[in-house]
Amino acid sequence: MSPEHAGTRPVALITGAGSGIGAATARHLAGRGCDVALIWQSSAEGAQRVAADCRALGAAALGVQADVADDDQCRGAVAQVLAELGQLDHLINNAGTTRFAPARDLEALTDADFEQLFSVNVTGAYRMVRAAAPALAQARGSVVNLSSHSGFSGLGSSTAYAATKGALNTLTLSLARALAPEIRVNAVCPGFVDTDWMAPVMDAEALDAFKARSAAAAPLGRIVTPCDVAEAVGWLALGGPAITGQLLVVDAGTHLAVASPL
Repeated sequence: MSPEHAGTRPVALITGAGSGIGAATARHLAGRGCDVALIWQSSAEGAQRVAADCRALGAAALGVQADVADDDQCRGAVAQVLAELGQLDHLINNAGTTRFAPARDLEALTDADFEQLFSVNVTGAYRMVRAAAPALAQARGSVVNLSSHSGFSGLGSSTAYAATKGALNTLTLSLARALAPEIRVNAVCPGFVDTDWMAPVMDAEALDAFKARSAAAAPLGRIVTPCDVAEAVGWLALGGPAITGQLLVVDAGTHLAVASPL
C-alpha cells in the first residue's frame, strides 16, 4: 500500500477502514481528492481491497495496522502516516466495538466489557486526536468522530455501547472548544446502518426482517447505507469551514418516529 504521489493532495486518516462505514468513507474521501491512510486492526484483506479501490480513484493509499486501544500504536500510526504521506489534514475516528447484551439484564455486562468498549470507542478516539493534533493544527484540519444515535436514545446493541457513544458526543464538544480555531471537531451519529454489524446476533432471515422494520419506522422509508454516512463525514471534513462542535444525526428521520422507537 505504498503511496504514489504523497504531498500533492490533502491526507485523511480513517480508523477502522477495512469494512463498513470506514471503508465507504475512505473511498468517498479518495473520490473527493484526498490521499488516505487506512488504519485497521484485524481486517487486513478488507483494508487491501479498500486501498486498491482508492488507488483506482487516483489516491495514494497507505495501510497501517494499529489498535486504537493502545496509545503507542496510535502515536506510531500517526508518525508513519506523516513519514510516508508527508502531512495529515483530516482524522476520521471510525474504529468501534460493542458487546451485545439485552438492556434489561443487568448481569449481562461485566466491568471488563465496559472497560473494553470505553477504551476503543471513547479513549481510542481521544488517543488518535492527541497523536494527530499537532499535524492537524498545522494543516488547520478537521476531526470527524463516528458516533451513534444510541448516544441520544440509549438504545443499541448494549447499555455499555450506548454509554460510550454518549461519552463520545460529549468528547466531541469538549475537543471542539479546546482545539479551536485551528482544528474543527464534529461527529456523525447514524442510526441503524446496513452493514454486517448485527450479523453476530441475527441470522439472514432475522436481519432482513429487522431491516424491513427499521425502514418502515423511518419517515424517509429507508435504512441508511455506509455511503450515506460517508457522504456526511466528507461534508463535515472537507466543507463547512464555520462548522464545529456539531452532532449530525443520519438516520432517515427515525429519531422523529417517537411513537414507534426501535
